[in-house]
Amino acid sequence: MNSRELDRFMPQPDIRERHEGLIAAPADLVFDVAMHFDLQSIPLVRAIFWLRGKLMGAAPAGRRVPQGFIAEVMGLGWGVLAHRQGREIVMGAAVQPWEADVQFRAIPPEQFAEFAEPNFVKIAWTLEAEPLGHAMSRFASETRAVATDEKARARFLHYWRWARFGIVAIRWLMLPAVRREAERRFRERTRLVPRPS
Repeated sequence: MNSRELDRFMPQPDIRERHEGLIAAPADLVFDVAMHFDLQSIPLVRAIFWLRGKLMGAAPAGRRVPQGFIAEVMGLGWGVLAHRQGREIVMGAAVQPWEADVQFRAIPPEQFAEFAEPNFVKIAWTLEAEPLGHAMSRFASETRAVATDEKARARFLHYWRWARFGIVAIRWLMLPAVRREAERRFRERTRLVPRPS
């Protein structure tokens, strides 16, 4: 999968991070698991968010209700830029990530590529599931970011020098967790399918 959808919204990013791996489960199942996975069910992910808040002096987080990944990020302000059912979703927002209490601002898909309000960074990321056969898929997540002006670019790249380690770690932790859950559900599903007599 070559991120054709992501290319439409951000063809020339300032930063690009892509992580992918193989999962022994059908693509539609992998995609469903990724969309509904509770990312903060992973203790190290919770620790990374907590550490960022401490380092940046963010306001204490309120009580969190466990929920699926896409539902949670939409609640934070991210918007859906494109969605190919069962295969790929592209999320995007404008943000000032160097702020302690980050506010994500959804931009309508038709305005996202041209959005250029000063002192912002546009971020777009994907979840992708590519079928490689009946029971094998390639799961990927790609993140891209581009600043709207030079001032924002300088602030963002300064922030990114240390923040990228937590962001990349979250992607590394998510991939095997989605793989384990998708493969577990696929094994369970195949065990429940009656064999022909």
